[in-house]
Amino acid sequence: MVSDVCIVGGGPAGLVAALALRQQDFRVTVVDCAVPPIDKACGEGLMPDSLAALRRLGVEIDVRAGYPFKGIRFSDSFSSVSGDFPNGSGLGLRRLHLHEQLVTHAQNANVQLIWGAKNVRICDAGIAIQGETLPAHFVVGADGLKSGIRASAGLGAIQSEKRRYGFRRHYQIAPWSDYVELYWGPRGQFYVTPVAPNEICVVFISRFAKLRLDSALKDFPLLRGKLAGAEYASHEMGSLSISRSLKRVYKDGVALLGDASGSVDAVTGEGLCLAFQQAEALAQALRSGDLQQYAAWHRKISAKPRMMARLMLSMEVHGEVQRRALAGLARRPQFFQALLEFHVGEITLPALLSRHLLGFGFDFLTA
Repeated sequence: MVSDVCIVGGGPAGLVAALALRQQDFRVTVVDCAVPPIDKACGEGLMPDSLAALRRLGVEIDVRAGYPFKGIRFSDSFSSVSGDFPNGSGLGLRRLHLHEQLVTHAQNANVQLIWGAKNVRICDAGIAIQGETLPAHFVVGADGLKSGIRASAGLGAIQSEKRRYGFRRHYQIAPWSDYVELYWGPRGQFYVTPVAPNEICVVFISRFAKLRLDSALKDFPLLRGKLAGAEYASHEMGSLSISRSLKRVYKDGVALLGDASGSVDAVTGEGLCLAFQQAEALAQALRSGDLQQYAAWHRKISAKPRMMARLMLSMEVHGEVQRRALAGLARRPQFFQALLEFHVGEITLPALLSRHLLGFGFDFLTA
């Protein structure tokens, strides 16, 4: 059977793209070299806008498999500030559980799923798997940061790129907070996400490829104390966290989606939401036959997370800048709340700046 669309990459991005395309009545095949459930080193927090995007596609995540959180908390050795989401709760969920649920939804939507596919490449008729042709009218590359589809389609030209390195481990310990916590230190950040009533996900991200979790914890005595004595619930797993912008995201019957199409640093927590929103945009663009529309939407969808990543990571430039910024936010928690509301699309940038920037600037200078 000829598919209308073949998606190479069966992670969350590819599966959600398949669901979005099925909503538009396309015949869809998903191909991946791995076998589910597929894991990845990530923070495992689904923001409220990620859950909303899934609901628009008919996907209701079983929250019993995870743990809800109500907002974000930033801390360093001197200050702490938190803000609540204005648009509902987020959900901490093991990546394995998320993938299992999305696979089930794809099966129920009559998506053809091919796992364990090796040597996948683009060919004139669609894609080839170990030399055997799988016919398709259109190919989507959702195969991650090192996308082979991106390379073979000639879409690898990069506008900008910045790399960091992340390491993840789960701990068997009851969550001590109903926030996702970001601990800021001199060499990177720790992210702590509750993912079950008796388990948390801990991720460390920095510019240093060889700085692993246990060594990094020496810079974070408060967090190290909270984790003392807790048993590991998983092995340490590493991954790249890349801020990458590509010159093009489609060409000659091929489009890119998710991390294959460019990515934002994990500090934003918006990687999955970006992929889910891109999936909706791509399905609508293919239905209308206008891939220029997809390119425009892709730029628009990515603009705010890129700006927020640059803003937050600017604190890494100098330890004193980081200390002052967090102290200023702690003095003016309403500004942190407004930043969170802007981040999830509840207020505009002009409103954010006009209401809070002057006061925060004073607090930053005097911190």
